Amino acid sequence: MTGILVVDDEEGVRRSLKKVLERDGYAISLAENGSQAVDIVREDPYRIETVISDYKMPGIDGLETLIEIGKINPEMTRIMLTGYATMKSAIESVNAGIDGFITKPFLNIELSAKVREYNLRKRLKQFVSEQVLSEMWKEGANISSKKQKATVLFSDIRGFTELSENLSVEDICETLNMRYFSPLDEIICGHNGTLDKHVGDSIMGVFGAPLTFEDDAVRAVTCAIEMMDEIDRINSSIPETGLKISVGIGMSTGEVMAGMFGSSRKKEYTVMGPTVNVASRLEKLARARQILVCGDTYSKVKDIVRAEDMGPVMLKGVDRKINIYNIMGLK
Repeated sequence: MTGILVVDDEEGVRRSLKKVLERDGYAISLAENGSQAVDIVREDPYRIETVISDYKMPGIDGLETLIEIGKINPEMTRIMLTGYATMKSAIESVNAGIDGFITKPFLNIELSAKVREYNLRKRLKQFVSEQVLSEMWKEGANISSKKQKATVLFSDIRGFTELSENLSVEDICETLNMRYFSPLDEIICGHNGTLDKHVGDSIMGVFGAPLTFEDDAVRAVTCAIEMMDEIDRINSSIPETGLKISVGIGMSTGEVMAGMFGSSRKKEYTVMGPTVNVASRLEKLARARQILVCGDTYSKVKDIVRAEDMGPVMLKGVDRKINIYNIMGLK
């Protein structure tokens, strides 16, 4: 049964929401203020799937409450409930990554529909990136395939086999999801990149597809630097040396074929072509905490980064030498 937490300082509103949502089959928890709500979520972060919080409350307000809850479990659907549907509060909520907005007074049927819609959108974003989802809303399910320029990023854990030998299955899942996929995926999306896929312990991100911008390569490289810094931050909080994560990143810029690929059983939006292959090979070549990029990527970012020229190299499956650079950080 799906758990929903309702947060409102008015008892009548809490009872009303509980009555409506229980009819839809949800298990309802109640909190009368933001601090109580945060404590409930912190006690069991995965029991509750959705939080509906009033905007105006004594103590910490609804926006602050939902932001704090998102830090505990970013996969939770967060919905703002308010009779103060001003442009300012809407903008604040969107910027904070809140998933939906319901205004008071509401019709029961509207409330039920909105909760289902926001939960569905949240889950869809776990399978389809926000950029692709936006394009699908505009163009329909069949996004047309096309050639376009993009920067492709691959990240992979170094020594994952050895790391796995020191962990239980449960610990491996927690390490991958909470210390690797979740924080690094958020960084990719925060730099307006398209989260393409996870393959084993590898993350693939695309900057420039489906939407192309002039600074795609710049955003990709600054994203990679931030990813490395985040892994350092996470490692600093882990006392056991054997549980720390080491990551290598490879990137390439060039033409790709972007679109929906697959069968009637399963399709996914992705990019293909030599640029993807080069990025993948560079990731495999990268050592721990190393960001390797091709010459085309470096030419776009050379004015803002410190880099080591690694010279031209032959990569497996690539019929020419590729100039590669090790990105050391921002200038």
